[in-house]
Amino acid sequence: MNYEQAVKKLEKIGQTHVLRYYEELTQEQKQQLLAQIEQTDFSVIDALAHRGEEKKGEIAPLKSMTIPEIEVSKETFEKTGLDAIRADKVAAVLLAGGMGTRLGCDAPKGVYDIGVTKPLYIFECLIHNLMEVVRKADHYIYLFVMTSDKNHETTVAFFEEHSYFGYPKEYVRFFKQEMAPAVGYDGKVLLEEKGKIATSPNGNGGWFVSMDRAGITQLIREKGIEWLNVFAVDNVLQKIADPAFVGACIEKDCSVGAKVVRKVTPAEKVGVVCLEDGRPSIVEYYELTDEMARQKDEAGEYVYNFGVILNYLFRVPALEEIMAKALPLHTVEKKIPYMDENGNPVKPEQPNGYKFEQLVLDMIHEMDSCLPYEVVREQEFAPIKNKEGTDSVETARALLVKNGITL
Repeated sequence: MNYEQAVKKLEKIGQTHVLRYYEELTQEQKQQLLAQIEQTDFSVIDALAHRGEEKKGEIAPLKSMTIPEIEVSKETFEKTGLDAIRADKVAAVLLAGGMGTRLGCDAPKGVYDIGVTKPLYIFECLIHNLMEVVRKADHYIYLFVMTSDKNHETTVAFFEEHSYFGYPKEYVRFFKQEMAPAVGYDGKVLLEEKGKIATSPNGNGGWFVSMDRAGITQLIREKGIEWLNVFAVDNVLQKIADPAFVGACIEKDCSVGAKVVRKVTPAEKVGVVCLEDGRPSIVEYYELTDEMARQKDEAGEYVYNFGVILNYLFRVPALEEIMAKALPLHTVEKKIPYMDENGNPVKPEQPNGYKFEQLVLDMIHEMDSCLPYEVVREQEFAPIKNKEGTDSVETARALLVKNGITL
């Protein structure tokens, strides 16, 4: 794209201010900005016109498969899951596009060291967890690692530096998450630098589209992979490609499975798998009324008592079906660093604009069936979201020690 073409594209959407500092840039910076303008999908900004219109449908409980129920059929589930793994039907997708900002770390979250007497990185914990199923199945599975523009090079270099923590390099593929432009409250695209548009990852629902655009779905088809276990980087205890989980989803013929844990209290701030207008969905904690949160079934159990931990198993053909559909775009208020009109960098202390995200809950809502699958909280849920307090480095360390991990 040349300068005139960029002007034409921006004029159509009222965003020509993006080129305000163009003449101050070096030739290399000019080319980078023009390339970014060419690659950026500015149509996401149209979502602002519908902000506040997002409405949930009719919410109803969706029964989870509980631990006692799983134990009854666990041997069968594990056999089915291991057979699928050995037949190359299962792969894993690590969502690792974020930074460790809330941990006080200006690097990818996965490189954060949670060790005490020795280094122990978040990525290392996850590879160790993945190796559990590799040893059990005596078979390696593909690991697809989603990065972002902000952390791709650092993440790849980190894996290289640590020899992939013993995992075969040929079974690991990296791909970048698609980025979306960030805007101010006036709907104008913000500049991160004089020659760079402010962008943010397109949310945890954009992973499959990003995989497809990176060419990884071609590998998935070539290898005959039928199931993708998608999980977040910050839960250091989670089981990956868990054979019993895989087997349960296959045996129950579900389009997606969701690992869940019992909530500590009815009001715990976690999303819950539910039915929305008769289809699987996730209701966020702030959407649950107090009456719903305390609703009980005939056995006296809370019906919205199982929180999701962002560990899902998707059937590939079902994912390919929803690829043709446009998932809803959610606008989220954020603090977005930007360049002001005088070219000065500003780091706001309060939200100053919007980022645009697609969410995995909308992917689940497109599926025709979902299996909420309960796991033991203390054995599979140790999220690291904060440096201190709840869901922190300290709480995760304590759970790792409880599970026999040397720190």
